[in-house]
Amino acid sequence: MEGIESNSDNFRVVAIRIIFVLIAVLLVGKAVHLQVTSTYWQQRADRVGYSKESLYPARGLVLDRTGKLLTNNVPVYQIEMTYNKFIKQHERFDTSEFCRLLKITPEYFENAIPKVWAPKYSKSKPFIFLPNVAPTQYATLQENLFRFPGITASLRSSRNYPNGVAAHVLGYMGEVSQGVVDRGKGAYDVGDYHGISGVEYEYERHLRGKKGKRWQYLDRLGRDVGNIKAEEDAIVGSNLITTIDRDLQQYGESLMVNKVGTVIALEPATGEILALISAPTYDPNTLRIGRQRSQAFTTLQRDTLQPLLNRAINGKYAPGSPFKNLVALIGMQTGTLERDRGIACHGGFRSGGRVLLGCHNHPYIGSVEQAIAQSCNNYFVTVWLENINEFGTLSPVRGLDRFTGYLEQFGLGSKLGVDFPGEISGFLPTAAYYGERFKDEQYWRAIWIRSLAIGQGEFEMTSLQIANFTAAIANRGFWRTPHLVKRLQEGNESVVRPVTVERHDIDIDRKHFETVVRGMRGTVLNGTARRANIPDIAVCGKTGTVQNTNGDHSVFTAFAPMEEPKIAILVYIENGGYGGTIAAPIASLMIEKYLKGDISKRRKYLETRMYETDMTRRGESSIREFN
Repeated sequence: MEGIESNSDNFRVVAIRIIFVLIAVLLVGKAVHLQVTSTYWQQRADRVGYSKESLYPARGLVLDRTGKLLTNNVPVYQIEMTYNKFIKQHERFDTSEFCRLLKITPEYFENAIPKVWAPKYSKSKPFIFLPNVAPTQYATLQENLFRFPGITASLRSSRNYPNGVAAHVLGYMGEVSQGVVDRGKGAYDVGDYHGISGVEYEYERHLRGKKGKRWQYLDRLGRDVGNIKAEEDAIVGSNLITTIDRDLQQYGESLMVNKVGTVIALEPATGEILALISAPTYDPNTLRIGRQRSQAFTTLQRDTLQPLLNRAINGKYAPGSPFKNLVALIGMQTGTLERDRGIACHGGFRSGGRVLLGCHNHPYIGSVEQAIAQSCNNYFVTVWLENINEFGTLSPVRGLDRFTGYLEQFGLGSKLGVDFPGEISGFLPTAAYYGERFKDEQYWRAIWIRSLAIGQGEFEMTSLQIANFTAAIANRGFWRTPHLVKRLQEGNESVVRPVTVERHDIDIDRKHFETVVRGMRGTVLNGTARRANIPDIAVCGKTGTVQNTNGDHSVFTAFAPMEEPKIAILVYIENGGYGGTIAAPIASLMIEKYLKGDISKRRKYLETRMYETDMTRRGESSIREFN
């Protein structure tokens, strides 16, 4: 038995030794594989760190109503610096070569590094050192990137404006503030860009898309040596299909060169804005993100003609004589004015034997239609006073409140709700306003504020409001909320209509609108706007000349065709003189361009004349005649 047990013990010892030998052989073999034949640990040794990278989506495009591009995106690289990595190895950072490759000056290099870090910048995180580097330029840098510790780059898309039009509509981009980053709930990081003005701002959350994220391995020189995984794909921004007609917008801007003012064209039935022009304008490409942007912005700010001011939305204007259409409508609706009412003028409105408000020479006014066509000041002051004083000449409060109530139905005195930032409400003077203004008087009388009857005095309206009440007349009693965007698109599919286009009905009988429309048609055929006549298009219009100390403003409102109108338009030229001389021809040319696609040969002379007319010299005009 002892022999058997001894043999068993020897067997176990041998087996254990064999197992140890086999394990040793396996370990040696694995070591040889790892150290001699495999590159895994060499690669792993190179991967000494990692970073989290944001994947930037392409910004949504902005297109006109027919699908023509108003914006596009071009690929650029954003050069970034991590200061701690830079300063740790700055002795091997070849600054002069770095500047040469990026075509920047040593001064730019020094100024681009923040002098104050917190709270905007962190020394341990990348900051934007140089935006908008072209891919070809970056390719040269990339080959030498290992020589510049702390320098990385990310691929971005930069906004581009292929036609250089509609600057005020589109707006411009800018770097986000810390407040925007804080409120953005992760949508933005320091150094990102967002819309600052225009539809770029209004529709920012749709246009920007959603950033993706991924992790990157970095080698000891900070170079990307492979992705771990894509955590989240970037989602491109939605495209905006606007209501703007690019060709009409571009044509209107060309007509407004060397002029100061606004042009707004609407589609009356829908409230869609076909053109929104503020002159002077500028090329939106000058405010693209880049090294020259700051200088360009400063130049525009210092321009005395204020090209950055959006006069279409933020300018305050007296409506002038186009307001007479509203005086006629309200008078006929309240019963204080009959359609065939005749009033002799004799050179202006008189009271107490004196002419208090002059008028130009014109034939006898026998009806509302003739009064509109000839723009008779005496007629409209007379009928306005009768309307306001219906309840007593010493108590105009009730009459003015009633009159103001009708004006509010046209959207005056309040924001119209356009999908555009910065809209102002304008100002409608009320009975309460005049009660406070004349509080030291025992009573106040309507005749003291008679200039309201012809659209002057204390009235302040935006150009959009004036164009909008013209559209309401074209519609014979209603208007829809003006808007600039028809729909949003993700890919090729329309997903949402961003603007609720509300219909606003006006409590005035349609027959009274028809009377005013016929008067506006007479204005173009044989009244003060004969230059606006287009032989084969029934244009209805109303001129205005707004008194101004530095030169009267030229105003014209119109729509066409007379039946089922497709376009309503306002042209307002600061210091442009009489309404029939400059504003009316520009409006008629834009109407013809929109409805027919081109200007007829017999009217080309008028187009040339408008191109050549310079109204930027205060108080001067190359056309000084009254129509």
